[in-house]
Amino acid sequence: MDRDAFAASIDHTVLGPETTWADVETVLDEAADHGMNACIPPCYVAEAADYANAPSTIATVVGFPHGQHAPAAKRDEAVGAWEDGADELDLVINVGRLKAGEDDAVAAEIAGVVAAVPVPVKVIIEAALLSDAERRRACEAAVDADADMVKTSTGFADGGAAVSDVELMSDYLPVKASGGVGSYDEAMAMLDAGATRIGASSGVEIVEGFPE
Repeated sequence: MDRDAFAASIDHTVLGPETTWADVETVLDEAADHGMNACIPPCYVAEAADYANAPSTIATVVGFPHGQHAPAAKRDEAVGAWEDGADELDLVINVGRLKAGEDDAVAAEIAGVVAAVPVPVKVIIEAALLSDAERRRACEAAVDADADMVKTSTGFADGGAAVSDVELMSDYLPVKASGGVGSYDEAMAMLDAGATRIGASSGVEIVEGFPE
């Protein structure tokens, strides 16, 4: 993997509760200048899509950060984000329903979002809150719903991406490893474990750590 391909695997991210448009501008500039994608809050997607120095791929989140929105609200949020110009969507599952054994409801909710938009949907399973068996069931629900990728974490639960989770999840769909990845070496560990995408607020540091 060369530097350009490596950079293109990074979703440079800003999703904190105090995120301002100025913060988003910084992330868009850094992503564009380093060849990364950007992942930003949905309230700024329309502005980002019109931003002169926007990167080629803008992702945003749906049902973030806890996944407990009503299914119809998630669908509406997804459609709105796509109409505003989002190229990809990161959808948080309802972890409570998964833990209660309501796998069909989890899959149906994901499928509703997937069917509502013509852009890739990554399913955030919040792996740190799940057992291995639950992680597998979450991934199976994503597969059943025709999702494009599975993603480890929102970054809001204790624990982020783990190599063991990426290895398990990559048996089902391409994986975005997100949460606590802050260096080139950590990113490469996730890619070596089977991830195809990295979500990180430290995208610049990660890309600049690529060996010359």
